[in-house]
Amino acid sequence: MTLVHRTRTRGVETLTLDSPQNRNALSAALVGDLAAALTDAGKDPGVRAVLLTHTGNTFSAGADLRDPPEPDALVGLLRQIVELPKPVVARVTGHVRAGGLGLLAACDIAAASAQATFAFTEVRIGVAPAVISLTLLPRTDPRALARYYLTGERFGAVEAARLGLVTAAGEDDAVDVDAVLEPVLDGIRRASPRALAETKRLLTARVLETFDQDAADLTALSARLFASAEAREGMTAFLERRDAEWVV
Repeated sequence: MTLVHRTRTRGVETLTLDSPQNRNALSAALVGDLAAALTDAGKDPGVRAVLLTHTGNTFSAGADLRDPPEPDALVGLLRQIVELPKPVVARVTGHVRAGGLGLLAACDIAAASAQATFAFTEVRIGVAPAVISLTLLPRTDPRALARYYLTGERFGAVEAARLGLVTAAGEDDAVDVDAVLEPVLDGIRRASPRALAETKRLLTARVLETFDQDAADLTALSARLFASAEAREGMTAFLERRDAEWVV
């Protein structure tokens, strides 16, 4: 059973994350399905843009602690989104946590509803937002991001827009995220495919430099942290719904 559903409307390929049993966590299976869908969209001349969205109240809860993808697979997925020769637009109407934020930052444009919430929860389970920094740090304000990296606090859509994490945010429940995205998708449909590809190449050059320079080191750091005693305690505490032993 696929965890990513595909539909198309006027050249926009919608990829819907559909793994409600784990809040669209980035399992090995979901990462594989999404990578396959992106590959097909990238090769299809009938696709002008990709719209990435979700079922349920969570865009993605981050890495699946019970079935995590290999760090290299996650790096590959993030790079695939950045390198795709077509714009990738995120549509968020729910919660985004940890690794899901790296997925969001890989997209070229992102819109979030007022109901969306965000949190870098890695430090609370004994790891760091290592691999996802490949897309986050080049595209956001590192000084503003420091608070949320270090504390794991939850923040809303308006703050996410201030950080540069999303392009547009609904400030109240009356703002429909699809209404926000309508002119964006209309503009993409009016652009030539080659112009879109070359313009995206200009915009993503700095992000890809970060992958070339830092991907290996950040992947190794992620692997070391996930294998640590603190991470084992943090993940166990999370799954058991209790405070980790270091909480004071």
